[in-house]
Amino acid sequence: MPLIRYLIHYRIRDMVELIRNNNKEPQECGSSLEGKTVVISGATSGIGLETVRLFAEQGADLICLNRNPDKSRNLEKECRERFGCAIQTILVDFGSLRQVRKCADELLKLEKPIDVFIHNSGVFNTRRILSEDNIELVFQVIHLGSFLLNFMLKERLKAENRARIIYVNSEGHRFALSGVHLNDLYWKRHIYTGLKSYGAAKTAQLLTMLKFDEYFSESSVTINAMHPGNVVSNMGNNNGRFYRLMRKKLVLSTAKEPIISAKALHYLAASQEIDGISGKFFNLTTEEQPAPHARDYRLIEPVWQKSLELCGLL
Repeated sequence: MPLIRYLIHYRIRDMVELIRNNNKEPQECGSSLEGKTVVISGATSGIGLETVRLFAEQGADLICLNRNPDKSRNLEKECRERFGCAIQTILVDFGSLRQVRKCADELLKLEKPIDVFIHNSGVFNTRRILSEDNIELVFQVIHLGSFLLNFMLKERLKAENRARIIYVNSEGHRFALSGVHLNDLYWKRHIYTGLKSYGAAKTAQLLTMLKFDEYFSESSVTINAMHPGNVVSNMGNNNGRFYRLMRKKLVLSTAKEPIISAKALHYLAASQEIDGISGKFFNLTTEEQPAPHARDYRLIEPVWQKSLELCGLL
């Protein structure tokens, strides 16, 4: 059984390091982002919002991929007034693959190269919800949205030979203890829980990251993933009252401010110490070993092919 196979590969040392890393402060970077073009999804709240503010302060030109037009207009106004930066929004709902394709087409029309691409969009559901594409919503928003953008932009990014692609992933990938159920992505034969669906989506993201890393291997493009720490965010506020209450008491009571995550993203996006490092998972800015099921090379191709199929790329 996959669960037993993966559990026997867990090492106590890895779990001790995980706990230790969760208590570390991120390394900070003094490098400017002046003149750099940064694309970031999910930029109107939490980690995304603080990252936009920090990167704007550092002189970046920002392209934000957001769902909410009113919040996007407010963000643009704030950044222009406070930092005098160049900022624009592409409206996109990652729950619609049609909109993601349209977003990719807009990015392909950019007249300037992309220096940093941060995939930050996410959702957490305690009950199974299907998207307009008839795909489980968490898997689509977290994994397929970023996968489709990377795939459609990969030739351009390779030709530009400069981008740092960063997934805001999660230690939550460890909750998918038996991996990604490719034969049951609709959760008809398995019991659906928020932690398992979230973990499966993050696991798929990590597995396909390794395939993208292989594609970019002969270029200067890098692709990495990071756990942003336990920080205050709106993630999960779409769920019921009981879940929100438990999250407030058990999670948010010890959560830090999202500027911690923004600083880690700045380090991964700009530090010279990260030059050439690719295909890695970071807990904030400390490199870490992902769970066994998220680095099982036998699963990379099946997850990649299923992702192509679901995105209509086959």
